[in-house]
Parts: sequence; C-alpha cells; structure tokens
Amino acid sequence: MKRVWLLSALLLIPPLSWADGPVHERELDNGLKVIVKEDHRAPIVTSQVWYGVGSSYEQGGTTGISHALEHMMFKGTEQLAPGEFSRIVAENGGEQNAFTSRDYTAYYQNLANDRLAIAFELEADRMRHLALPAEEFAKELEVIKEERRLRTEDDPESLTFEVFNAVAYAASPYRNPVIGWGDDIANLTVADLRDWYRQWYAPNNATLVVVGDVDPDAVFALAERHFGPLEAETVVAPRPRGEPPQYGEKRVQVKAPAKEPYLLMGYKATAVGHADATWEPYALEMLASVLDGGASARIRRELVRGQEIAASAGAGYSAFSRLPGMLLLDGVPANGHDVAELERGLRAQIARLRDEPVGEGELARIRNQLVADKVFKLDSVFYQGMEIGKLETLGLGWRLIDEYLERLAAVTPEQIQAVARKYLVPENLTVAVLDPQPIEDRPSHTIAGGHPHVR
Repeated sequence: MKRVWLLSALLLIPPLSWADGPVHERELDNGLKVIVKEDHRAPIVTSQVWYGVGSSYEQGGTTGISHALEHMMFKGTEQLAPGEFSRIVAENGGEQNAFTSRDYTAYYQNLANDRLAIAFELEADRMRHLALPAEEFAKELEVIKEERRLRTEDDPESLTFEVFNAVAYAASPYRNPVIGWGDDIANLTVADLRDWYRQWYAPNNATLVVVGDVDPDAVFALAERHFGPLEAETVVAPRPRGEPPQYGEKRVQVKAPAKEPYLLMGYKATAVGHADATWEPYALEMLASVLDGGASARIRRELVRGQEIAASAGAGYSAFSRLPGMLLLDGVPANGHDVAELERGLRAQIARLRDEPVGEGELARIRNQLVADKVFKLDSVFYQGMEIGKLETLGLGWRLIDEYLERLAAVTPEQIQAVARKYLVPENLTVAVLDPQPIEDRPSHTIAGGHPHVR
C-alpha cells in the first residue's frame, strides 16, 4: 500500500512543463536550438548557452583544451577587450560564470528580465568572434597550471580520484581529468585552441536555454536577431571509444602527503540511453540513495554512527551521462580504524543489496526524500535551466525531466537487487587507497580536500 500511495502522490506533483508556465522550443536556420521555460514568480531570468563538447571529446595530447578554452572565452573578442564581458554583465546587475565537464561546456548569466538582450549580444559575439590573443593565453595558461596544482596535485583526495579514473577506465575518455594532464596543458598552443573553438563553438552545436519571467515569442525574436546571423559549422561527432570488458578487480595505491587515509571504490555501471533495460539507471539511482540518501541511510546509520568505523563515507551515481560511468563509494576511516575495515564495511553493504531486497518502508522513505529534493531544486530558475541544458546537450531531451520522478517511483526492490547483482560485482570494481605520507612534504600553498567526488 505504501508504494501505491507514494506513486499517487508523485503523480500529483506538476512536471516541469506544467509548473507556472510551459516549455517552448524552436530551432534557428543555423541549427541553434532555443528553449524557453516561463517562470513568472519574479522579474529575473537565467540565460545559458550549452555547447556539446567537453573533456570526453578530447584526444591524447590535447587533454584539458575544453577547459582552457572556457577560460579564454572571457579574454576578449574582435569587438571587446579582455575583461569587458564580465564588466558589462556586472554593470547591469548580473552574475555570470561558466563550467566545463566531461560531456559539455556551459556559460550563463543571471539577470533582471529586462537585461536579457545584453546577455544575448555578448554570448552571440563570443560564439563565433573570439579573439584568442596569444599574450592573454600565455597568462591564462599559468592560471590553469596553478589551478591544477591547487585542486589536484596538492589535494590528496582529488589526486586519488584522478589516479583512480586513469586505472579504472582502459579506453573510455572518462579516464582523463577534465582539467587535463599536466604535460598536455603545458604544451597547448593558441593554434590548438583556435581549431577547437572553430570546430565546436558553433550555433549548430549549441543550445540556448532561457528560464524566467519572459515572453517566449520575444525571446525567440531576440535570439533570431543576435544569433541568427551566425554561420553554422560542420560538426563531426567524435569516434566512439567504448570501454572494453574488465576481467577482474583493479586496485591502486596512491602515496601523497595527507592527514588521513582515504578509500575510493567504483563499480562500472550503465546510464540512460546505454542500459539493456530502461529502468536500470533509475534502479541504480535508488540503490545509491539507499546507501547514502540522507542521515538515516544505510552507510551513515550503520558505518558512521553504528559501527563507528567511518569518520565520513558516502555513495553516488548519476543516471545521465554521455557514456557509461560508475557507482562510487568513498570514505575516511574513524580514529582507531583503518581503510581495510572501512572497505570491508562498504563491501558488506553491497553484498547485502545483492542478497536481499530493500524493504518497502525503507524504499518509500528514500522516494519521499528524492521527490522533496527534486521539487526544492526546481524552485530555482537557474536549476531549471541546468536540467534542461544538460539533458538536451546529452541528447536525451528536456522532456525526460517530466518522467524522472515517475520512473524513480516505479523502481521496485527486486529491480534494485537485480542491478546490484548485475553491476556491483568484482569484475566491475576498482579500488583506490590513499596512503598518507608526512604532511610536511606538502607544498605550503596547498588547499585541504573535502570528498568532492561522490557527494
């Protein structure tokens, strides 16, 4: 009865396209997809440009080029001097930023709704008219090198995560760090960036997402005016680089200056669009939430508070990615306990999921929390834009947002047990252990780690 009640409750939650206003979409003649979501609760708007390129598109020798180009997108166009873009947005009371991931690169501005034309004019200008001055690139390259030193090389847990991915994946481009390998970064040239920019930063490889207090027809007219004249580019999809089967558990030890040991485990899994059965990725999401879906979930309840063998621990999985990824678990052992004990504890939790179905009461609680988290996030116009942009750029389509909660609600205990038995097996497992070295060996400019990879 609990499951029937919860599914009924979920169906009462308005999907994204019904909440406050519908979603409208149009494609310009040059291939730019424009998606507008109305939300009239406040006179604000988020404008986001998503490009279908990220680190998983890169080849050996040029890793990090997508991230480097993101930096250079703020360093001037044929019409604007370096820094002018940010200054104009700030003068108009807006905030702006960008991010590069494995699967996409995105740029956004959050502004008052009467300033949308400014965002469009600026983004259209740098979509095809980036200057890429050599002197600015030389300076920015040093910034990127320092970013890599601080966030990866001098952060023991981030370093462990980087080594872990390189060992876990044999062929998938997910084995490469988004920021790139050090030698590749050092050898990037302006010519490399110019070729990458011309190849991928084109209207027919982009999605413009606008969410907020706007009139859709006015937004489409504005997009046509600013982006319509831009020329399309011949965009060739990267060659497939599938991951071959893994024939046994992999292990790696990372020795680095650190205050405490760290454990990272990952099981290769599937993703939406790659699964043998459409329900499998959603069952994996529910499984991850059973392990780490709040303070009362199994890992914190049993390993952190119960057995007290973990100072911190967690699990994570994303159903949405361009290529199949992993279900991750990580943790730091509590004082008086070691990594081996923590690993045994996490393995026991996985074995339990394989051996016995999750109880309906426990699953109902997890579903309720997932629903609440999703509804609260969709209260933000920025997050609505993020969901639309991500799904569109991955080729899954924004309408999947409407189905997401219903698909999670439909997951059964038997399906969770089935994906545990299929994917959470030694043949899919990689284990990385951080062996802490004396902290005085760490450079003085380092920053502390914080388990950013799973949670």
